[in-house]
Amino acid sequence: MTARLPLAGLRVIDAASWIAGPVATTILADFGADVVKIEPPAGDTYRHRSGGPGVPESPYNYRWIVDNRTKRGLALDLRKPEGRDVLCRLVAHADVFVTNAPLDSRARLRIRWEDLAPLNPRLIYASLTAYGESGDESAKTGFDATALWARTGLMDLVRAAPDAPPPRSLPGMGDHPTGVSLYAAIMTALYERERTGRGTMVSTSLMANGLWWNAIQVQAALCGARVEPRPSREEAASALANLYRCADGRWFLLNLVQDERDWPSLVRAIEQPDLLNDPRFASATARRANARALVSVLDEVFAARPWPKWRAVLDAHGLTFGVVGTVDDTRDDPQMVASGALVPIDDPRAGASLTVASPLWLEGVNKVPPRCAPGLGEHSVEILREAGYTDAEIDALLAARTVVQGKDGS
Repeated sequence: MTARLPLAGLRVIDAASWIAGPVATTILADFGADVVKIEPPAGDTYRHRSGGPGVPESPYNYRWIVDNRTKRGLALDLRKPEGRDVLCRLVAHADVFVTNAPLDSRARLRIRWEDLAPLNPRLIYASLTAYGESGDESAKTGFDATALWARTGLMDLVRAAPDAPPPRSLPGMGDHPTGVSLYAAIMTALYERERTGRGTMVSTSLMANGLWWNAIQVQAALCGARVEPRPSREEAASALANLYRCADGRWFLLNLVQDERDWPSLVRAIEQPDLLNDPRFASATARRANARALVSVLDEVFAARPWPKWRAVLDAHGLTFGVVGTVDDTRDDPQMVASGALVPIDDPRAGASLTVASPLWLEGVNKVPPRCAPGLGEHSVEILREAGYTDAEIDALLAARTVVQGKDGS
């Protein structure tokens, strides 16, 4: 690996809030871009997000850390003319501008594509919305839970059983992959700019990403097929692609898609040779016709041993499976560290020795070692000086609270 950073020298303005937009700029920062995180003087509401039921309590702002690491912070009041003047000066020399502000807010603040493009013909303007840039709902606000998870059929189709209530999504579950989509759009536009010399606007939406997640089932419906609710695990269409519980209470997913090849290996692994002679399970067709009976058999078999024993046995026979992990398991998962999915973060403000890596790697390239996310306005004065402001001008902006200078990332 080398110290080469493919995005070194790229200047990015992150004027987005909450999760999906900032995730895209976090990945840009991972590969060497200089990302300036702009917040209002009171701070991004996501920074101040409090706990609640199902939200882990911690003295460390873990949400802010993972979604805004390795950036510099500028607290700027864009409602004031002087604040917008600061933004315009930064935009004139930036490569990328990212926002997910509602469309009406962009119009009021004059930060639309048509407002900023004249300032910099090479600017890549990256827009994130809940429901897209056009149509009756384009100005409607939404989160990944509503626009991605609920709207697109995902919430309905992943019920544990047809009569079970729709399951709620986890915080940020759809935002993080949507941020990867926005990153991909930005990089595509940068590639195009290398050919044309001109910037452009790129966009994605939470709803579009939810449809892409659910593209197979959505396409089935578009082709006129009836998409049936999935049955409960006891009524699964295939016993060889199902969840099972071990003696210690751990669940795992057996996922044998090459039925004829894998069936004899499974029978040997579970030490049940009589199953090979059972006419109910003599062929793939028979096993599917008698899936409920086979699920019952395998339930009893797998309940007889704890998960570590079954993991060793299934691995030894080359079968495909996966444990239903818990978030606590990730702290002690050596594969996550060895593969680079979890990486060190060396900052006492983070409250942890590891953080979650962006899920992209380039051969021969080291990403930037993660730094703790910026405190509110932590780098405001530094950024203004780089933009050419004099000390007197900076003092005036600070005195008017158009700009706020923070102390650290606490």
